[in-house]
Order: sequence, then structure tokens, then C-alpha cells
Amino acid sequence: MNGKGIRLTIPAGVENGQVIKIAGHGGPGVNGGPNGDLYITFSIANDSKFKREGSNLYANVDVDLYTAVLGGDIMVDTFDGKVKLKVAPETQSGTKVKLKGKGFPVYKSEGKFGDLYITYHVKLPSNLTQQEKDLFTELSKLRSHGN
Repeated sequence: MNGKGIRLTIPAGVENGQVIKIAGHGGPGVNGGPNGDLYITFSIANDSKFKREGSNLYANVDVDLYTAVLGGDIMVDTFDGKVKLKVAPETQSGTKVKLKGKGFPVYKSEGKFGDLYITYHVKLPSNLTQQEKDLFTELSKLRSHGN
């Protein structure tokens, strides 16, 4: 800036559109007065599958039909790596779970993180074999007879 390099440490958790002021690093003052201030506005591109609101993150995760019905474990991406989640039996599409402390860093609060909210989307199987279709037909008959 003004022919000089400025080293800037960006605090964790900075928000899109947030402005940080650096005193005395702006343009030269009028009539030899002190330099003005430098204002930096952050423009943060979201290139991840997470949606951010403050320090909380939101993500959608696909769960196959069999895991949704019977329960089981799935691996889920978080901001700092994968974690194993236990899916309860008979989980419905749209079910939300909260992973405490797995969100975005809290601005100017070292070691503090928001939460990650996962929404399950149950994926129906496709390209079924005839045997699989027959099994679903049998299951449908059982369900319709109240068994």
C-alpha cells in the first residue's frame, strides 16, 4: 500500500464483507498531516459444500435407504476432516443432527468453534434387479396387511 508491503494477519472466523481498519496505513494526510487509515473489506468465496451462518456450518449428507431403515454408521466430512456418525434406525429424510464444536472458528475467540448441522437426505436405490423389485413388492404386501 502506498509503495510499501503490509503484512496482515487475518483473524480466524472473519466474515464475508467484514471490514478491518489498520490505523495510519492509508493515504498521506493533507498539508503534511498524518496518514489516514487503511480499511480492508474481506470478500470470501464459498468453495466448499458447507453453508456458513456466523460460526455455524450447515451441510446435506446422503444416506442410502438401507442405512436409513436399519441404522448404521456413515462417514461425514467436517471442516477439519471426516467423522463417523451413527444413523438411528428408521431415520427420515430431512432429519437434522448437530455436531457440537465442528463448525467455523469464532472470530477473535481462539479455540472456540461453532456447530455443524447435518441434514440427512435419504437416497432411494435405482437400477433395481428383478429380484430386488420382487422383494420390495413382498415388503409392500406385508406392510399393507399390517404385519
